[in-house]
Amino acid sequence: MKNAVLLLTVMTAVAAALCVPRRTAAQPALTAEQTLDRRSIGDLEFSPDGARLVFTVTEPVKGAARPRSIWMLDVESGRVRQLTFSGRNDSSPRWAPDGDAIAFLSDRDGAAQLYLLSTRGGEAEKLTDRKEAVSMFRWSPDGRRIALLMPEAKAESQQQKERDKDDGRVIDKDDRRPRVWMLEVASRKLVQVTSGSWQIAQIEWLPAGDRLIASATPTPAVDRWTDRIYAIDLTNVTDGVFAEIAAPRGPFNGLSVSPDGRTLAFVGARLDGPEPHDLYLQPVGGGAAQNVSAAAFDRPVGQLRWIDNATLTATLARGFKSAIATIDRDGRARFVDADVNPTAYARAKSGAIAFAGETAARAPELWLKPRDEAAAHTVTALNATWSSIPVVAPEFVKYRSFDGTEIEAALLRPGSAPRPLIVLVHGGPTGRWSDSFEPWGQLLAQRGYAVLYPNVRGSTGYGQAFVEANRADWGGGDFKDVMAGVDWAIARGVADPVRLGIGGWSYGGYMAAWAVTQTSRFKAAVSGAPVIDMASEFGTENGSAYDEWFYGTPYEKLDGFIKSSPMTYVAKVKTPTLLLQGENDTTDPIGQSQQFYRGLKRYGVETDLVVYPREPHGLREEKHLLDRLNRIVAWFDKYLRSSAPPTAQ
Repeated sequence: MKNAVLLLTVMTAVAAALCVPRRTAAQPALTAEQTLDRRSIGDLEFSPDGARLVFTVTEPVKGAARPRSIWMLDVESGRVRQLTFSGRNDSSPRWAPDGDAIAFLSDRDGAAQLYLLSTRGGEAEKLTDRKEAVSMFRWSPDGRRIALLMPEAKAESQQQKERDKDDGRVIDKDDRRPRVWMLEVASRKLVQVTSGSWQIAQIEWLPAGDRLIASATPTPAVDRWTDRIYAIDLTNVTDGVFAEIAAPRGPFNGLSVSPDGRTLAFVGARLDGPEPHDLYLQPVGGGAAQNVSAAAFDRPVGQLRWIDNATLTATLARGFKSAIATIDRDGRARFVDADVNPTAYARAKSGAIAFAGETAARAPELWLKPRDEAAAHTVTALNATWSSIPVVAPEFVKYRSFDGTEIEAALLRPGSAPRPLIVLVHGGPTGRWSDSFEPWGQLLAQRGYAVLYPNVRGSTGYGQAFVEANRADWGGGDFKDVMAGVDWAIARGVADPVRLGIGGWSYGGYMAAWAVTQTSRFKAAVSGAPVIDMASEFGTENGSAYDEWFYGTPYEKLDGFIKSSPMTYVAKVKTPTLLLQGENDTTDPIGQSQQFYRGLKRYGVETDLVVYPREPHGLREEKHLLDRLNRIVAWFDKYLRSSAPPTAQ
């Protein structure tokens, strides 16, 4: 996309979660509408002098939109104020090198364009005015130019054909990919730098200002991991020449240039996949990249930022927790203490760190750690209403699976008596459950269900070997990890053994569909955007290189695809199964759910298929999000509820 001897180790829940209010008999249960009423924080960046911080705040979804605005924090006073009020999507704020202005992207007038906002006040000025969307931009070191990514304009003849509905398109040949453009800030002159078949994912400046570093591939149509690291020569700005610096194996991302311009940091795959995991340092002048994290701490790394030429900061995933770490060239890591899990962060030259932080029981807010020895504290109250909304705080537990592998899980348990149990499986499989708010489980827990979130083998946050543990084995050891968690919950009086359910989205949807083909123990299942027939998925999805890492190709190794596909065993299903699907999903296309639905109907299984128009892999529209949540609760209520719901104990 993503009966064992059981050993329990109950981990202490974070102190913050212990003080979260629990629902009393007089309080209403959490509603689906409330779960959507949350602001999120991102795009953090300190000013060059470290005195101010810009960040974005995304509002709760309304209709089909989630407005995003730019805010600013004055570090010394702690004052926070909103800078933009377009009511649309204002994103990616970046300080000019002199700190006098902020450039950002906004779709307030159509496709996302580049805007400039002076810190002295006034309205934002539009720097580009095109029909094509700008997807990324970077200030030059001297602040005189901005490099950006944007497709070429459509020819007038092509636009006329589209107006006439004569708009047949040759896949790959007619696809319009982002090019590098150069904007002279003073004159507003915009010049195209690159052309040809290149697909460019990221650009960064070298300090001298004569070259860009790019993650790109000249062969995007092959749908394999062919991206390389290039330098784009800007000597002739109208004909940027690509010079290869390195060819990392497998997928990589997060290119970051050291202050002296001699070293690139990136997150890459240790072998050839399945996704970026380790911190690599690559000499700009060429030569072998150094993996600095595999032996040192073996945890997935993200959001790389240089402090100086010898040290970086990054985020690390460690089981259900996340942390910001300072990492040197030998892989030695020093962690920033925080009561919450950081998502986005920024670091000032002074050593101050700002981050968006949350847990399952604490809503996102902006936190500031002003210096190394000081404790972090909140500086916003953007989600203040959530301090009075009761949620069920998770317990973090560990149990042994069939082969002795230790599995970590979060448990929502609304009372001490055995409950109907819902197992929720995350997407991926190279994903994880983290200590953050998850609406499916919270809605179910407040209605009397116990909810188990296992990080089964294949999950991130437990080292590379754990990530690789389900290679060519979807539905094997990972499914046994799920069932070991069910057995653990029953053995400890958490779960009612005759009222078990399972659900998830993407790989979690796959696991729910797989489970009901393998066992009749689950009495209800919810499968969202699943993989059902792995061979047909391979030929119709975007990003099949990911599946190829696990199984090869169905053209050469079809047996593995058949063995691990729920469709192969659909005739065995007895469990009522709800299928949920975005109609425009290109990650796990709609045909996957349709195949399973028709198979279930053929064999008389109780099932519904709900299709959400316009929606991609992740649902975006308010009414669809609410409908999904309400259907999930109603489905489990229908098949797992007794005549009276359990009482809180």
